[in-house]
Amino acid sequence: MTTARPALDPQLRELLADMPLMSQLTPEVLAHLRQLPSTPVEPPLAQRQVDRREFTVPTKDGAQLRLSVFSPACTDRTTTAAAAPCIYWIHGGGMVMGDRFSQIDIPLEWLDEFGAVVVSVDYRLAPEATGTTLVDDCYQGLLWTAEHAAELGIDPARIIAAGASAGGGLAAGLTLLARDLGTPAIAAQMLICPMLDHRNTSTSSRQYADAPGVWTGEMNAFGWRAVLGDLTDEQIPPYVSPALAADLSGLPTTYIDTGSAEVFRDEDTDYATRIWAVGGQAELHVWAGGFHGFDALFPRAPISATARRTRTDWLARLLLQNRAA
Repeated sequence: MTTARPALDPQLRELLADMPLMSQLTPEVLAHLRQLPSTPVEPPLAQRQVDRREFTVPTKDGAQLRLSVFSPACTDRTTTAAAAPCIYWIHGGGMVMGDRFSQIDIPLEWLDEFGAVVVSVDYRLAPEATGTTLVDDCYQGLLWTAEHAAELGIDPARIIAAGASAGGGLAAGLTLLARDLGTPAIAAQMLICPMLDHRNTSTSSRQYADAPGVWTGEMNAFGWRAVLGDLTDEQIPPYVSPALAADLSGLPTTYIDTGSAEVFRDEDTDYATRIWAVGGQAELHVWAGGFHGFDALFPRAPISATARRTRTDWLARLLLQNRAA
């Protein structure tokens, strides 16, 4: 029996038709994908007046964590009055691929729009790193960013945790961790088609289990197996799989978006619903006909441009409210 699925947006369907797609991810395929050149950061920077700095931060276990910091050129980083909002960016890639330059064009739009400082973290990847290592790396980078806010020209009261796909899931886990530890302050979280639930049992997970696409249920299961390693279900903390969190109260204002034609649709909508259930503030957008990562892959498609503009408008309202407060 063919599984019924929401139809793709017509323009996205045409664009996707010319792409080679896969339904499975194996260790051999992953090894091949990792050999491909990483995302070049120079093209999006060439269009902007941006200062780029690279930092290395030690992790709790002695590894070296790389952070890239992008600031509007000629920003006076020593003037408190000019302190900028910060987008703390966590890249996607199923927790097994990608680097700090993946999808970097998304937060750089907010550097353009708001003069935000973008800090992008190169967390370690699974399966070489497992369990809480990935989210702990993101947390150490966030701590360093908050501690060096004055040097970076950042307003520590306006740090926004943001990420796409696996990065969205890590941003959610990071925000839960910062809430529970009481530091650092996160003003908001921007979760773009986030990877939130290792159980992979939702209706949308089944609908897109093996349908060729950018990220399928079978590929999702591979990514989760890689990051969970030897952990049993009882040992998996909510910082790794945020959908497990029993309590979503006390979180900062949240933006979540997803597509109707993707594997994460149901876990993302459920996360927003649970935030509302405890009196939290969340804005949710489910883009009709959007597949996983559609706006990153085809940013000029009409639905993609609308999705990206809607996020920017939400950030504009948030930053205006913060300034007024």
